[in-house]
Amino acid sequence: MSFALVRFALACSCALAAAFCVFPAQAEQQSFGQVERGRYLAAVGDCEACHTAPGSKPFAGGRAIPTPFGTIYSANITPDPKTGIGNWSDDQFYRALHQGVSADGSYLYPAFPYPWYTKVTREDADALRAFLSSLDPVSNSPPPNQLVWPLNERLVMKGWNELFFREGTFKPDSRKSPEWNRGAYLVEGLGHCGACHTPTNVLGASEKQSTLRGGKLEDWYAPNLTADVRSGLGSWSVDDIVAFLKTGRNSRTVAYGPMSEVITFSTSKLNDDDLKAIATYLKEVPSSAGEHKEDQTQPDRKVLTAGTALYVDNCSACHQTEGQGVPAMFPRLQGDSAVQDRDPTTIVRLILNGAHAASTDARPTQVSMPAFRWKLSDQQIADLATYVRNAWGNSAPPVSASKVADVRHSIASESAQGRGEAK
Repeated sequence: MSFALVRFALACSCALAAAFCVFPAQAEQQSFGQVERGRYLAAVGDCEACHTAPGSKPFAGGRAIPTPFGTIYSANITPDPKTGIGNWSDDQFYRALHQGVSADGSYLYPAFPYPWYTKVTREDADALRAFLSSLDPVSNSPPPNQLVWPLNERLVMKGWNELFFREGTFKPDSRKSPEWNRGAYLVEGLGHCGACHTPTNVLGASEKQSTLRGGKLEDWYAPNLTADVRSGLGSWSVDDIVAFLKTGRNSRTVAYGPMSEVITFSTSKLNDDDLKAIATYLKEVPSSAGEHKEDQTQPDRKVLTAGTALYVDNCSACHQTEGQGVPAMFPRLQGDSAVQDRDPTTIVRLILNGAHAASTDARPTQVSMPAFRWKLSDQQIADLATYVRNAWGNSAPPVSASKVADVRHSIASESAQGRGEAK
């Protein structure tokens, strides 16, 4: 063989060797990028919070999700082949998000928010799937769902879907800015904000005509996110919303209850551009023209007098005499939208049971609201809540002692159930 041929053969060998070294590295780098993108999208969708039972491994499922129709247990979404989604194809995973249908063809319940996830693009679905596939497999079979008949038969969901579900990937609005469209995609899709912040009908379907106007959730009330000035975000700035979602608090309020968990596991992990996009979108959600037509009942003067004394004795040390609070520590009650919501469930629950604020990297100190159920009667809490909802320029319907009794009973039932699960 001539020297030229030998040199050519060596060159080809080196080139092939380089190709085998470079191409796998590039593929691995692309795969890593997709996994990291999926990790971020899992935070957007708050997947860990719902698919992790207390004290269990992340994403292994088994968390109890109470509904008006019984309890649903979240699925194991680790790549375990027997109890998780390890044997699912990318197409089957996308179908679950897009159509609410499991790998075996059975219908999923909307506790898995596919009515919102249907808007997720295929590219984002594949990235999310890549991240979940990168997790350590966990063998865990969640308990069977405890639903009333006939809802315990998944086939019933076929009829529910025909009535209330419309599949379809998000379509940008060409009349809006890219920032608005990004916010709409996050809020209406993976963020599934409407799943909590929209009222539902008797069959558990969201009332589309009242999107983001507030909704009942696990004996809390998810507040109005529209532009309503009194009970919504009308008086909030874009920066107010961004700070709240990033840190769990701002100059107006502090996140408690289920929203505290959402901020800890989801919104605090989002980048500033996406948070601003969400805020930009929310600021343009219109309020209802007749939002407060029902708020005509004026509280009794005796109730306000009693509530004033209770506030001074129990609340003014933290929330201040005029309800102005302490920025980023104790919520401002004056002009607070959650305080003035048409449904007083949240404020009653906070007075009864107290709560812990969200803990985030930016605000690691977990501020707490003490419980007063041991100290105040149903009537006293009703008087106190009514006063707070109507002091310092606030305006909202009075709270009844029977409403407080209902919330107190619900809290006691939750505590009893929790003790039973712990045994």
